[in-house]
Formats: sequence, structure tokens, C-alpha cells
Amino acid sequence: MDIILAIKAIVMGLVEGFTEFLPISSTGHLILTGSLLNFTDEKSNVFKIVIQAAAMLAVWWEFSERINAVFRGMFTDPKQQKFIVNLVAAFLPLAILGLIFGKMIKAALFHPVPVALAFIIGGFVILWAEARQKANPTAIRVQSVDDMTLLDAFKVGCAQALALIPGTSRSGATIIGGMLFGLPRKVATEFSFYLAIPTILVATVYDLIKHREMLTAADLPLFGVGSLAAFISAFLCIRWLLRYISSHDFTVFAWYRIAFGILVIASSHYGWVVWAE
Repeated sequence: MDIILAIKAIVMGLVEGFTEFLPISSTGHLILTGSLLNFTDEKSNVFKIVIQAAAMLAVWWEFSERINAVFRGMFTDPKQQKFIVNLVAAFLPLAILGLIFGKMIKAALFHPVPVALAFIIGGFVILWAEARQKANPTAIRVQSVDDMTLLDAFKVGCAQALALIPGTSRSGATIIGGMLFGLPRKVATEFSFYLAIPTILVATVYDLIKHREMLTAADLPLFGVGSLAAFISAFLCIRWLLRYISSHDFTVFAWYRIAFGILVIASSHYGWVVWAE
């Protein structure tokens, strides 16, 4: 494998891992980084799918104790069965709407201005959600993921469906949506991590089957290097985020989104980045 290509794979993997679970849109950052690295061919799109799955595995690793408990008790433990039902309820809105409207939404909205607007609007929504939760602390109804009702999970799933809009951020939609629906910041973030597993897993399998003709044994080193970088960086990011939210809010990410949205507009206007994927 060419050393330059390996460096590009590592950089892309790091960007994926450090942005996938933050409310800042990993897709937007991958497009920007890929364009700057001239890593934008059709093969690169399959590469992004693979490294996204690697980032998801970091969630599995971090929460392995709970996930293993879910598998052990899925047929016998009411607590774990309720958790599984909640995940399914949260996963379905994005899955159904994605199959029906996914291509149409990407064709209509995957352009610099809509993406930038999604970044900026999402930033202001985060500011609003944080201000609302601070002003109404009694609106918080649950203290852990296991306290969530089926309706809570479905509402978070509906919020996740907004991630079909390019630039919205899947994690941002689920976390901030959860906060707006009465979940504390920690619970909304943790549930977003769990929800990433079926969401990313199904999307990865679907896309890999769809692009299976692009997969060759010669690409394994490239995909392996990128996946390792994505897994390690995602694991570090998850650990950091769990500590961060114990004493901080998401305001800094809101302002970052607004600044990044402005960058998207500028990069498109001046031709710095090719946003048409």
C-alpha cells in the first residue's frame, strides 16, 4: 500500500472516530477532509462506510458489559427485553423514512447551502435545548436509560430521522432530541451510543451489499488501517465525552457548528472544497 494513501486512510479514520459521536456531523467533516486530501473517488465512499462501522465497534467495546447482559437476558430478563424493544422503536423511524425518502433527500439537499444551514440551525437548536433544560430542570423525568419508556425511545428515534438531512448529525439529533423530550444530558448521550449500534450496523451492511462490486482483497490493507484509526479515535472520543458531559454542556459544540456552517459556505463559494458527492 502506498504510504501517502495509508496516511490519507489514517487521517480519514481519525476524523471519523473523533466526530461520529459528537453532535457536529461526521459526514460533513469527512467530505471536507476528503476534498482537502483529494480522497473523493467512488472507492472512498465505500471506505467511509467501513470506517464508520469500525467507529461503531468502539461503542460495543466501551459498553460491552451492558451489551453482553442484553444478549444474555434477551429471552429471560424483562429489563433487557424492554431495552431491546426501546432500541427497535428508536431505530424504526430512520430505517423506514430512509428507505422511502433517503435518495430523494440526498439528491435535493446534499449541496453546500443546505448542508451549511443544517449545521447552523442545528447549532442554534443546541443552544435552545441547553437553555431550556437549565431553565426547567424539573422537566427531566428519567434518571437512567432503563427508565425510558417506549414513547421516549420512539421520540428519540423520530429525532434521529432528522439525520437524513445532510449536515444534521445523527448523534446530535438523538442527543439534543432526547434532551428536548425530557431526558437528562447523560441519559440522552448514552442512549445515542446504544442506538448507534443497530443504526450504523444496518446501514453498513446495506451499503456494503449495494456496493459489493467495489470491494476487493487489494483494498483490505487500506480499509484495515483506516478502520483501526477510526476505532481507536472513536473509543478515546467516547471516553472523553462521557467525562465531559458530567460537568459541561453542549454549548461549545453549538458554536462550533455555527462556525463550521460558515466555513462550508465559504469553502463552496471560493471553490476550496468539492461538496457534490
